[in-house]
Amino acid sequence: MLTSSQNVPVFLIDPWILELINKNFEQVKNTSQGPASDCRFFCVPRDFTAFALQYHLWKNEDGWFRIAENMGFQCLKIESKDPRLDGIDSLSGTEIPLHYVCRLATHAIHLVVFHERSGNYLWHGHLRLRGHMDRKFVPFRKLQFGRYPGAFDRPELQQVTIDGLDVFIPKDPGRFLEEVPRSRFIECRYKEARAFLQQYLEDNTVDAMAFRKRAKELLQLAARTLKELGVPFWLSSGTCLGWYRQCSIIPYSKDVDLGIFIQDYKPNIILAFQNAGLPLKHKFGKVEDSLELSFQGQDDVKLDIFFFYEETDHMWNGGTQAKTGKKFKYLFPKFTLCWTEFADMKVHVPCETVDYIEANYGKTWKIPVKTWDWKSSPPNVQPNGIWPISEWDEVIQLY
Repeated sequence: MLTSSQNVPVFLIDPWILELINKNFEQVKNTSQGPASDCRFFCVPRDFTAFALQYHLWKNEDGWFRIAENMGFQCLKIESKDPRLDGIDSLSGTEIPLHYVCRLATHAIHLVVFHERSGNYLWHGHLRLRGHMDRKFVPFRKLQFGRYPGAFDRPELQQVTIDGLDVFIPKDPGRFLEEVPRSRFIECRYKEARAFLQQYLEDNTVDAMAFRKRAKELLQLAARTLKELGVPFWLSSGTCLGWYRQCSIIPYSKDVDLGIFIQDYKPNIILAFQNAGLPLKHKFGKVEDSLELSFQGQDDVKLDIFFFYEETDHMWNGGTQAKTGKKFKYLFPKFTLCWTEFADMKVHVPCETVDYIEANYGKTWKIPVKTWDWKSSPPNVQPNGIWPISEWDEVIQLY
């Protein structure tokens, strides 16, 4: 009643209920107004029901809150600074709503505020209680959303009737449910990036700006191509360092670096990039060992894709020296993937970012280094033997 009368743009994201709906999806889709007494979904025992509130479509925030309390709800509003404005002194105090928790009798509604971001995705913030807030208001530890910021593809919605109530749900509940455990989001460190660029001065020469533009376009094209293939990837090497250190592309890096787990390799990946207008520059290694692909973008900007292999206690990617057939191995501590925003896109980065970057660049990664030898500079590189001459035609392909 409250959300429909006040035009509050919400849709159901509660994993418990969506899971039930997904199992009975055909039946739910074909149900029109059913008897409200037949409560099969919303009456499952639990402490909360979670809805997403689409903030960019919301027109009547203050009025809604007041009416909710008049109807008997006790509501808690959790706000925080907009993280995108961090480091901009004149704007960094701007607060945005992140979560509403509204309690009525023994049940609570958790409204997770979804904000529209520039990569055409939806973002929600961390639920942090401030000092004056009642920590016993609800069992906060049981909340399904808010332990960390999250990012989701914008779902297509459909209206269905559940237990006699008309609600909006994601059109593909199964896909949304798959996103929930993998939704963790890391914000770019805007304040530290600003300090870095004040100390080392941003390169705004014509060449540097042109490179950043071409690299951004190449990254966007690579992301589209890999998404069509269904191949997950993350920012690696210098591209990951640029994102974490300065929220930007390093202008002297001359390439875009991506990582892919070898189990996600697809045989048609080279053809897909060629069809996207990126010819293969070189292919080193093979699927079972040290695979690495490089594609030629515009004006000498190249795309390097490193495939990662998992061992018991670490991960690694390989390198090959074309002239000698020497193999190299780059060791990384195990990592998981989180979302971030970079180049106006939602992209993956290692969640354990500092460990990943320190493995590749050492403890002094905050200091720019323009001379870099991939065979000796990284602290995590080690010799890995040499390819047999009989395999050179297969493992060293230059174009």
